[in-house]
Amino acid sequence: MDYTPTTPEQFAALEGVDDWRVVVAGIQADFRAGSFSGGAALVAAIASAADAADHHPDLDLRYPDRVRVVLSSHVTGGVTTQDVELARTISAAAAAAGARPEPAAPQLVEVAIDTMDAARIRPFWAAVLGYRDDNGSLVDPNRIGPPVWFQQLDEPNPGRGRFHIDVSVPHDVAESRVAAALAAGGRLVSDRFARSWWVLADADGNEACVCTWQDR
Repeated sequence: MDYTPTTPEQFAALEGVDDWRVVVAGIQADFRAGSFSGGAALVAAIASAADAADHHPDLDLRYPDRVRVVLSSHVTGGVTTQDVELARTISAAAAAAGARPEPAAPQLVEVAIDTMDAARIRPFWAAVLGYRDDNGSLVDPNRIGPPVWFQQLDEPNPGRGRFHIDVSVPHDVAESRVAAALAAGGRLVSDRFARSWWVLADADGNEACVCTWQDR
């Protein structure tokens, strides 16, 4: 198989992948199939295409009719030509089934814990969550729950919380998501690293980052 890496910039310039968005180290697409049984039929069609390609996505079917597809190549830890080819095949199957794409819907939520000593607290969080260590981050072995990562602090920072939420969204959704959060009573802590991420906080000072693949 050809697992040639495809960068986010390269993917964004490709044709035939308008249904898909880069989110962290993979690509995602959401489709509305019109009914739960229609969603199940689309999942079956995607599974058949994946078996034929010997390259398999994560699939999620939710009531009433939403199908989410996540593609990445585990051998490289990112997006490759295999993912691009299968994404196009899946989009064609969805179109043939009359499913409607929602390219603004994909996202990935991550939990970040600020700490002076990640090695000291990581085993606790792995045990309590039932997660496994993956190069210093914690991941759900069932690949359902949000990943947890540890942000190294150089010195204690008692003025901020120890947790923040990272919400990775499609690049063309980020600014509207930030605007909605500000309109809902949030405040902008920093846009220094935008378009990679914006740091926001609620009225109590709890922080969240809206993140994209751009300018990484």
